[in-house]
Amino acid sequence: MKKIFTIVLTLLTVFTHSITAKSPRTPDYLILGGELGNSSASSKEDIKTIFPKLKDMGLNTVLMPVYWELIEPSEGKFDFSLLDEAIKTAKENDLKIVTLWFGAWKNSMSCYAPSWVKIDTKRFPRAITEQGKPLEILSAFSNEVLKADLKAFNALLDYLKTHDKDNTIAMIQIENEIGMLESPRDHSNLANEAYDKGVPEALAKKLKVKPGNPWTTLAEDKDYADEMFMAWYYAQYVENLAKSAREKLPDTPIYVNAALDSRARRPGQYPSAGPIARLANVWKTGAPSIDFISPDLYDPPFAPWFLQYDFPDNPLFIPEIRRSADSGVHAFYAIGQHNAIGFSPFSIENASSQEAARLSQAYSLLRKLEPYCSEKYESYGLLFDKENAKDSKVVEKDGIKTISNHFFTLPWDSRATDGSIWPDGGGMIIRLDKDEYLIAGSGIVVKWESTDEASTSEKKLGEDGFMLTGENTKESTWKGKQRIGILSCDEVDINPDGSFSVIRRLNGDETHQGRHVRIGVDNFKALHVKLYRY
Repeated sequence: MKKIFTIVLTLLTVFTHSITAKSPRTPDYLILGGELGNSSASSKEDIKTIFPKLKDMGLNTVLMPVYWELIEPSEGKFDFSLLDEAIKTAKENDLKIVTLWFGAWKNSMSCYAPSWVKIDTKRFPRAITEQGKPLEILSAFSNEVLKADLKAFNALLDYLKTHDKDNTIAMIQIENEIGMLESPRDHSNLANEAYDKGVPEALAKKLKVKPGNPWTTLAEDKDYADEMFMAWYYAQYVENLAKSAREKLPDTPIYVNAALDSRARRPGQYPSAGPIARLANVWKTGAPSIDFISPDLYDPPFAPWFLQYDFPDNPLFIPEIRRSADSGVHAFYAIGQHNAIGFSPFSIENASSQEAARLSQAYSLLRKLEPYCSEKYESYGLLFDKENAKDSKVVEKDGIKTISNHFFTLPWDSRATDGSIWPDGGGMIIRLDKDEYLIAGSGIVVKWESTDEASTSEKKLGEDGFMLTGENTKESTWKGKQRIGILSCDEVDINPDGSFSVIRRLNGDETHQGRHVRIGVDNFKALHVKLYRY
């Protein structure tokens, strides 16, 4: 696993190191969101029913589709009644909206194009595979496709400019998981003409190759060269929409999302040529008006994917992630480790009671933690998932080692050893001062050591917290100048001004007699911890 991860990081470095840093637009608040299922914003009744549920779950933002086929059922005739209902209902429930433009493409396919676009294949040509098979994918090389898509998108922007005076719309996503399926690139006549021209000057300059070079010179594997070709022209297409958004709604952040190249799939086996991390240079050069690119996450482990999308000029935003009872833990990690600007499980309205309750707990605490989720404070995230549940995370700072583990590495919960599947544990550790920390999350245990203390082997503990019979009580050696102790540990509530209200002082059994602090797997909590040295 470590070897694979190293390769991913190397590829990422190659493709992103030369991206020019800028300050992308971002929302002025932390998005604690959820994305609706594909059809759940297609009726006023659904909107009226679902939005109050989202408020009760503790969301502050809903990511919802805006469907080209429904806003322009007949060419040139627009209907924004669904969006009007959504904005009205969002205001009533203290929600912001991120609009997802389901225009020319959704998950690669053109299924949300209006019927008058679908049936006119001469005016609106399709992408074609190398074998000549037409796909239900509008060709990105068609000016007619672009003109029709852009006209509808501009109508959406104009509507928002005049009807969203309170800025209920927090961000705009352009298209959805854009990309090619079945074939790494489009082989239509229009696409072939563009392909034969070679690498365009703007991209050639960024990649430091000669303009007009054959695309095949960009990668040893032709499929990956074809993917770069498509990525450039998809990005150029999106740039036309993004420029309009910049002109009409200059302060609204704009992003594009990617279906990932997971499970060792090759171009054409996933919606390839979308804004995946290794194509970031292509996308950022081809579509400079977008603010950031974002991953849709369905294949764990999630931590390496978070890392790929956290690079200069690209704040991490998770518009879609597989919904589970562990979603709250994943949100804590993304925000604590990568300063993510937002998090959004998919099909949120279909959350089970357990999923909804856990996410509600997590979001409630994250709202209160928002004053501490800034560059003013050093923080890092914890995530103990199925891949590394029994591993430790160690961070050294100012002569102190902070050592974190999954809660079930302790012996005191029967689920740790009875064959139960360990839930993901995680959270964030925020350093308030030299010997002062705020620890928040679920399913974690944290302890501290001096960096000059030579650790000896861990003693195996029984369920009572004492050593097992037969364990050697003697240290073979101990070297160090001082040790680190817990001066105090309080479970706290966080007030709107960022101050703490103590819920209870934790000591004795709750800190293993001063050895560690912990948060069980069934709750999300915040602990205010002060250390001392002896």
